[in-house]
Amino acid sequence: MTNLRGTDPQMPNATTTGESSSAQSSAGPGGGNDNDAGARFKHLPITLFAIVMGLSGLAIALEKAYHLFGGSPLWFRAPLIFSTGLFGVLVYFYGRKWMRYPEVVAADFFHPVRMHFFPTVSISLLLLSIGYYSYLPVLAVPLWFLGAGLQAALTFFIFSYWIRHNFEIQHANPAWFIPIVGNIIIPIVGVDIVGNQVAMFFFVIGLFFWVILFAIVLYRIIFHHQLPDKFVPTLFILIAPPAVGFISYLRITQNVDVIALALLFIGYFFTILVFLMANSFWRLKFFVSWWAFTFPLDAITIASLAAYQATREPFYAVVSILLLTITIVVIGIVSVATLKQVRRGAICVPEA
Repeated sequence: MTNLRGTDPQMPNATTTGESSSAQSSAGPGGGNDNDAGARFKHLPITLFAIVMGLSGLAIALEKAYHLFGGSPLWFRAPLIFSTGLFGVLVYFYGRKWMRYPEVVAADFFHPVRMHFFPTVSISLLLLSIGYYSYLPVLAVPLWFLGAGLQAALTFFIFSYWIRHNFEIQHANPAWFIPIVGNIIIPIVGVDIVGNQVAMFFFVIGLFFWVILFAIVLYRIIFHHQLPDKFVPTLFILIAPPAVGFISYLRITQNVDVIALALLFIGYFFTILVFLMANSFWRLKFFVSWWAFTFPLDAITIASLAAYQATREPFYAVVSILLLTITIVVIGIVSVATLKQVRRGAICVPEA
């Protein structure tokens, strides 16, 4: 193996996620200037919904911390409301892109890599439903039905697409876990709305295919060319399935048993692993995929808070406070970097 940040000569340019690392001025297909506000819709990346995931996940973690340790409800309500507004803005602008450039959206939707980022929309809905569930269920329940329905549809479509089409091993990367993680999130609120049977269906499907995809992705990472720089942050996604799995399992069974602890400690293992690889991440240029750092950290923080709530073990209190602090710092860094790129006009631009 070479270094973690090596590029993959077999990976075509089309396998990037749709964002660019730096501002560019280039002519569009029709010879127009891509810096024109209208033309920018063509390059609006679906990966921007990962921002909603990161911020709404942080709001859920802060709410959990508020109920366990005290503080002000403004701490979690402010990022939750902001996440909701941002989600609405992104849906509006991506909808405009869909109407103006349907062929571009279709190309992304059927792309062997970018297609796995479309479930960030359904996952955002599910996370917002969790955030509102404890104090505004009249909003949370419709959000859950929208998110769960869209997630189920995307899961069946993506799995059937995998079966009916050929893929190259270099197409595989941790972003393939995104459609799976969405299914494991569904039971967190769904267990109260539709009961244990439906919740267990989504939980088992998500957990089963997480194990299979993990083997495929690990094989690709170890025995083939290293991930391109844009996909290196997605290694953080390895944290999310076991962390979310622990939360869902706890919601379904109401019991911290050996299975629950196994999921939690697998999540801790991957968390420690990616932090030991920190130098490989912070040397990267900025990509929108940096937001892949955020939701997995949210998830393992929430899992730790849930473990402390269920067991009252001081160990989980210390770990959850440490992880929450790290998560806030990381989201702050990524947010500042994103705002700088927005000011430079470096987000909605053609791929490098």
